[in-house]
Amino acid sequence: NFADLFSRMSASSIPVSRYLFNSIVVTVVTVVTSVVISSTAAYALSKKRFKLKQTLFAINTVALMFVPIAVTIPRFLIIERLHLMDTFWVHILPMLAMPVGLFLIKQFIDGIPDEVVEAAQIDGASDLWIYWQIILPMIRPAIATIAILSFQAAWNNADTSSLYITNESLKTFAFYLTTLTSTSAGANVVAGQGIAAAASLIMFLPNLIIFIFMQSQVMSTMSHSGLKG
Repeated sequence: NFADLFSRMSASSIPVSRYLFNSIVVTVVTVVTSVVISSTAAYALSKKRFKLKQTLFAINTVALMFVPIAVTIPRFLIIERLHLMDTFWVHILPMLAMPVGLFLIKQFIDGIPDEVVEAAQIDGASDLWIYWQIILPMIRPAIATIAILSFQAAWNNADTSSLYITNESLKTFAFYLTTLTSTSAGANVVAGQGIAAAASLIMFLPNLIIFIFMQSQVMSTMSHSGLKG
């Protein structure tokens, strides 16, 4: 099955390295940016005082109920009106808003005493310094968990390439593997299933490796937020 899969890769019109490069760039940028956005927003919702604070968090909580397939049409319309179709940014921008990331990190920051932040403010510390020197070191387990979740969402995402991208050189490795398996399945169902299994294993291995290295942080996050596995 792996031999058949690699032989089909070698026969591709566009080098496999191009798809792999796209996936790596998209995944790295998405993970870093989504962690920054989720943590800064969670810090503001947890420790800052402003109008509509509770309303914004309620909207984020409601967003947890929606599965991606339920917002496919609104997302498509927004992407089209923002002229992101057939661009590299369409892989990244829709993935940055993570309601579960904001929720989990806010739960962690809520556990940090307000006196710690107030003491830093009295000493003249800015919000950026408090966020970087105090908040981030104390929420490492939550950050590790969100990094894993965003990595999985970005690395395994093949829908963006099929729905919003027509330029083959902008598509990702996940989409490329689905095209190989679907093409082979049409000619030979048994061989197609074998190649599909081999491709699925290739996509799954990075997720497994990252989870093995960060599993202690993930377990700490789940126990802290009251979510038992």
